[in-house]
Amino acid sequence: MMKIVVIKGDGIGPEVIDETLKILDRVGRFEYEFIDMGGCSIDKTGEALTKEALDTAKAADAVLLGAVGGPKWDNGKVRPEDGLLAIRKGLGVYANLRPSVLYEELKDACPLKDTVVKNGVDMLIVRELTGGIYFGEKGRSSDEAYDVERYSEAEIIRILRKAAEAALRRKRHVTVVDKANILESSRLWRSVSSAFFRGYPQLEVDYMYVDNAAMQLIKDPSRFDVIVTSNMFGDILSDEASMLTGSIGMLPSASLGDGGKGLYEPIHGSAPDIAGTGLANPIASILSAAMMLEYSFDMKHESDMIVNAVRKFLSDGHRTRDLTSSPEYVTTAEAGSLIAGNIGKYKA
Repeated sequence: MMKIVVIKGDGIGPEVIDETLKILDRVGRFEYEFIDMGGCSIDKTGEALTKEALDTAKAADAVLLGAVGGPKWDNGKVRPEDGLLAIRKGLGVYANLRPSVLYEELKDACPLKDTVVKNGVDMLIVRELTGGIYFGEKGRSSDEAYDVERYSEAEIIRILRKAAEAALRRKRHVTVVDKANILESSRLWRSVSSAFFRGYPQLEVDYMYVDNAAMQLIKDPSRFDVIVTSNMFGDILSDEASMLTGSIGMLPSASLGDGGKGLYEPIHGSAPDIAGTGLANPIASILSAAMMLEYSFDMKHESDMIVNAVRKFLSDGHRTRDLTSSPEYVTTAEAGSLIAGNIGKYKA
């Protein structure tokens, strides 16, 4: 039986995780072990993630996370986000996968014109997570500052491999995004990518400068399948792509390393202002669990069951508060129950 470490976290984290577990219990049998991380762990132990909790996470087959953080802990010496950095490092995850899918039923919520998204939006951004300018040498004096972008061939190859593996599951098209006309680090990305993808003749591969990629995400998002890029570029482009889906409450993510183990979480924050109100959208967390089944457990059929149950929920006209301006909406718990009830009843 697969063992999942569950971190409910802070704010709306426990609410969206509770609904996600409803869905997982409908598609399989899993062993759950619960640990604290983030603000709730700081309150209990003074640490954002204890060694014992990290060891438990490392021993699991996958980790499912709600959300961490909140204003309560913003001014403390220990911040909830410290736990997130620690667990990423402890699990050895270096590839962040963020899908952006615009469901047909939510096209009205997309800020782009119908003529732009008429062919749909269904892309996956594969972002390098542990290198680049965010982790390079940095410094500051009284009148200047610097941040160094540095990558090794090994770091680039391992993220390209994750992108290739993902593309083989999808439409077999990879776009490598860089700034090779200006940056030496991007020239390394370009040369390593060109050599690497010669080993994947079944994939269509193209290259795009990051500024053009940012424009094309708005002009013609349907042209993208898998985008692979560096840490900073991926951070920016995935946030841009998230706005195409209608709500941040729809967006899951996976952070993967070598082997099957991964960390799965919605990209939204803990939203403490709506915690306990029933206003949170659990779909991003539910879809993160679907990614977990596909990428860590090789349970593609069960993953598709969850995705199709979400589609049925939307096609039936149900909306959480973030997805509608109408006073009629379903609560967090109602959404989870309705989606759970759709498991196995709908095929796209």
